[in-house]
Amino acid sequence: MSAYLQQLTVRLASGLGRLPEEQRELHTQYFLAAQREDGGFAGRMGGSDLYYTAFGLRGLSILGRLYGDPAERAASFLKRQLAAQQTIVDFFSLFYAANLLKVSAGIDVFAESKLNWRDNVAAFLETLRRSDGGYAKAPEGHAGSTYHTFLVVLVMQLLERPIANPDTIVGFLESRRDPEGGWREIRASKRAGSNPSAAAVATLKILADQTGLPFSDYLDGETKELTLDFLCEMQTDEGGIRANTRIPIADLLSSFTTGLTLCDLDSFDELDVELYARFVQSMELPAGGFMAAAWDDAHDVEYSFYGLGCLALLTTVVPKSF
Repeated sequence: MSAYLQQLTVRLASGLGRLPEEQRELHTQYFLAAQREDGGFAGRMGGSDLYYTAFGLRGLSILGRLYGDPAERAASFLKRQLAAQQTIVDFFSLFYAANLLKVSAGIDVFAESKLNWRDNVAAFLETLRRSDGGYAKAPEGHAGSTYHTFLVVLVMQLLERPIANPDTIVGFLESRRDPEGGWREIRASKRAGSNPSAAAVATLKILADQTGLPFSDYLDGETKELTLDFLCEMQTDEGGIRANTRIPIADLLSSFTTGLTLCDLDSFDELDVELYARFVQSMELPAGGFMAAAWDDAHDVEYSFYGLGCLALLTTVVPKSF
């Protein structure tokens, strides 16, 4: 697995290891029960797909339970998806899920693939590069996307292939940066968002690691402070993080990505941490799993992973268990 994702998995698993055993087991059983007969995981509607399967496996991985029969069944599901045409999001989900299985359970989903499959995938991803320096969401896209540029960078790491022309990606991200703080997702976006901002910071961190240059060369002091101010302003009275200034309600996705970004910038304590913790706890379901937000009346493996991620971040910052 790539350094960024491997470190993230280890960090979250370590954080969850500080939770009471009963709480960890409750969520473990939630994820195990969510696996379908075909070995995959599904969202709230429809059948198994790569996106939710990746989140199901991520949850089991950070809980330390991705091995044995659940892993074997998930591997069978992933192998059946290898010949299908995938979006970049599904590419990422497939490769991340496969790498989790290899690291956690010793199962190589790509063992029977052609020797040059990594080069072929990397070449396809490069066709998504646009003149603005970013990567488009799909072949028909005309401009780069902050989030999908982040995904391509992650997939290239999973493929163990260097990221070509990193300076043009830096230039692209600069073009998406809001002068008042944060990053926009696409050129037409009118305001910055929590999640594209988290994606931009993570991308810059990965590029710094690849080039061996200090992170401060990619995220200077002034930009860092503007980013911190923007992200902290996204905390609501509920304690969680909202996606952007037009959305009044906090959600676990934005809360996790923002919390992780603030941890990476050594600034998690600039949030109201106790209020953040209360929000996360309010999303936790008695039978395991998490809701997405206060308006939610259901649950799924994606937001349950984000909830676990938030708990893990809290245990690494606050000297108590949640």
